[in-house]
Amino acid sequence: MYPKARLDALSDGIFGVAMTLLVLDVRLPDDFQPHDARDLTRGLLGLTPKFLPCVLSFVVLGLRWLSNIHLRSHGESCGRTYAEWWLVHHLLITCVAFTTMVGGRFVAFAPSIWLYAGNAILISAVSFRLLALTPSFERADHVRERRISLGLLIASSLLAISWSFVSPRQALWALAINVASPVISSRMGGSK
Repeated sequence: MYPKARLDALSDGIFGVAMTLLVLDVRLPDDFQPHDARDLTRGLLGLTPKFLPCVLSFVVLGLRWLSNIHLRSHGESCGRTYAEWWLVHHLLITCVAFTTMVGGRFVAFAPSIWLYAGNAILISAVSFRLLALTPSFERADHVRERRISLGLLIASSLLAISWSFVSPRQALWALAINVASPVISSRMGGSK
């Protein structure tokens, strides 16, 4: 048996680091030398294609983290199977920084969208497995909310993949749907 509190503490750290790493790829080139405020403004605006995927990934990870802390179990420990799936889940969370970087740099190429969305789908699939392994939830509505948000992440990821065949540059916007997850859960009777 593994103490659940230790897994939760490590989870908070992993999410914190993964969310912080997202912004490291958003930087002005080393050789950028603005001559005036207008040049600097243009340079900063030129970072938008890298910054938007970063913000989107931050929101998606933030929603996953909030979902994790909202869902509580009465159990103070967990078994080996749960801990192993938990590690797989957090490995996929750490990969979000990489998939965001690829998506930000190569947004015009559909495979960058496939990589990002594929990682999101795997995170959701492993999260569903963790839900099945977590004993004695405190409130059933949190489980329903979690399932709705995971289903929405899978659906928006599949939409992004489909959209990438038409317009890779705009495909990641499909994941912005996840911002509506709390509202959708509420309307479906998930929270009061």
